[in-house]
Amino acid sequence: MLSFAEENYLKTIYHLSENGANSVSTNAIAETLNTKPASVSDMIRKLDKKGVVTYVKYQGVNISSEGRTYALKIIRKHRLWEVFLVNKLRFNWDQVHEVAEQLEHIQSPLLIERLDDFLGKPKFDPHGDPIPDEHGNFASVEKHPLSESNIDSTVVIRGVQDTSSIFLKYLDKLNIKIGTQITINDKIPFDGSMEITLDGHREVSISKEVANNLMVS
Repeated sequence: MLSFAEENYLKTIYHLSENGANSVSTNAIAETLNTKPASVSDMIRKLDKKGVVTYVKYQGVNISSEGRTYALKIIRKHRLWEVFLVNKLRFNWDQVHEVAEQLEHIQSPLLIERLDDFLGKPKFDPHGDPIPDEHGNFASVEKHPLSESNIDSTVVIRGVQDTSSIFLKYLDKLNIKIGTQITINDKIPFDGSMEITLDGHREVSISKEVANNLMVS
């Protein structure tokens, strides 16, 4: 059993390690969590003793198989709660992250099993991220940034890289959401901005930064 703080660290390490595949520096963890490297080192030693990570000084942190399993359970709970908040309680997709951060620490496997069944066993959360099942397996969808799409191609929004409230509110203003069909009409060489058509009828222009943060297939 990990504390709330330990679970947050473990989840951060999992994400930074690209699903547990790579080692992570303490500086990267400190920057992500906006804390001091010394505090990170103290926490890593605790997690190392509990067997969920391995730490070698100057070489970084690696998540263990046990740690990966634990991290996926946290992520599963977080994303299921996001689906519940959006689909059942009518939260906007820019409002759910902080609430789900609190709910993900509930220690009741039966509750999460019932929640999954109640929601119809969803495969993706409101931001397009895959939801691990009870065994830690999750759906995989090939996707790439919209900015890499070719002129005259038509793609579908599958996810967002930036899940900040300010970015999601901007997408709402443009009426861009998961599942929106986009046709690339033109790319502007000067600044990388794009002229696109949404769902076949509404033309808008977006910056290169926005295009970089929209994941499509």
